[in-house]
Amino acid sequence: MSNPFEKSDRSYDVLVNEEGQYSLWPTGTAVPAGWETVLADRPREECLAYVEANWTDMRPRRLRSATA
Repeated sequence: MSNPFEKSDRSYDVLVNEEGQYSLWPTGTAVPAGWETVLADRPREECLAYVEANWTDMRPRRLRSATA
């Protein structure tokens, strides 16, 4: 069985949660509670580039705030 999160021939969304953590999500799959779509229906490579450009600090938002 193949992993739907790793197929290069389908579209993905980029999700972000309240902690500022990002996830790739197959387009058309229900978005889990606590996550919102910030980039929709794009090729996997474009989504990966978006995440790389925008998720520059892997720490959860509350940890970043506590140590600022």
